[in-house]
Amino acid sequence: MSTLMNMRILFSSVPQHGHLLPLFPLARAFRDRGHEVAVLTAVGMAPVLAAQGLAHLPAGPMPDVLFEEITRRTGTDPAHSPTPGSVAEFFAGTRVDLTADEAFEAAGSFEPDLVVAELCDYVGPLVAAASGTPVATLAFGPPYPPAFTEAMDAKARTQHEARGLPWEPRRWLLDTWPASMRADGWQQPEGWLPLRPEAFREPGAVAAELPAPERPRVLVTFGTFFGEPAKLSPLLRALSTLDAEVVVTLGLASRREEFDVDHERITFVEFTPMDDLLDGVDVVVTHGGAGTTAAALMKGVPLVVLPQGADQFFQAERVAAARAGVALDPPAQTPEALVTAVRAVLQDVGIRENVATIAGEIAAMPDANEVAATLEAGR
Repeated sequence: MSTLMNMRILFSSVPQHGHLLPLFPLARAFRDRGHEVAVLTAVGMAPVLAAQGLAHLPAGPMPDVLFEEITRRTGTDPAHSPTPGSVAEFFAGTRVDLTADEAFEAAGSFEPDLVVAELCDYVGPLVAAASGTPVATLAFGPPYPPAFTEAMDAKARTQHEARGLPWEPRRWLLDTWPASMRADGWQQPEGWLPLRPEAFREPGAVAAELPAPERPRVLVTFGTFFGEPAKLSPLLRALSTLDAEVVVTLGLASRREEFDVDHERITFVEFTPMDDLLDGVDVVVTHGGAGTTAAALMKGVPLVVLPQGADQFFQAERVAAARAGVALDPPAQTPEALVTAVRAVLQDVGIRENVATIAGEIAAMPDANEVAATLEAGR
């Protein structure tokens, strides 16, 4: 790989916020260092990329189409009931089938010197294999269990073989997960590079203005996909009985009036970058998306995690194991259990000390600019 300036860096992602947003700090770092950067993902993510000032190479459908197709093919639901087979079919099967041709066409004239693909993206590595371009994989959250990664890789191999393309191992693994959150027995993978996670932000955007809290503040955020009002309303009604300020993010599809709660006791905010929301927060109640979990930890905020699906159970297990908060797996996700968990986290000095230690670990990790410099040099 060339170490000269004006490299072409292709970022590639599944078209979902939780997968795409963790790529932005490194994409901005490469751009700010003078390189040409483009992002390969579905056309529906264009507004998100435009807000970052990043070039977009559109390819493939959005998740609604992908979920409809995988249901037609297999009858499974990899979002809410993930299994190794259904997850592999979604990321390395259905998405590749419905995206690859457009991806080859979109990326054909870009001629990247490096492809940076998030962990679940198998389109970018396919494009890289066609030109012999090295790949860096960006991992968010803890390592997936081997059963999942092996199933995804095996499915992806068949996609490469079907197109007469070599299956090349990634050259680097960019790991945003802090040391204290790792499982026992963790072994450093080949090509491992730590990368400091960053809470999502929009450069130049006006920060959300919440008044300084007068009581403990509880931030409730279930991401862009899992925050159904019917499911959250009973939980929010219970939280509103606490002597605390409750702030709730609406995600992308929900509206305030859809929530059956006392609106004088709860503050709703539109989709807002996490970097703007976490200051002044004492506990985050969340589904456990990797980006939300990492953002809370880097800000030193403990968590109460109620995993709903996807990879959220992996994050929840690590939060509980590191005593960075409390995890409530189904069927324990009752309003009463949530109130008990939030009270416990607010009162537990040990949890707050653990989270402060993790925040210090994250702050000491190499930032995006340092990692970009390492990748430039090809080390």
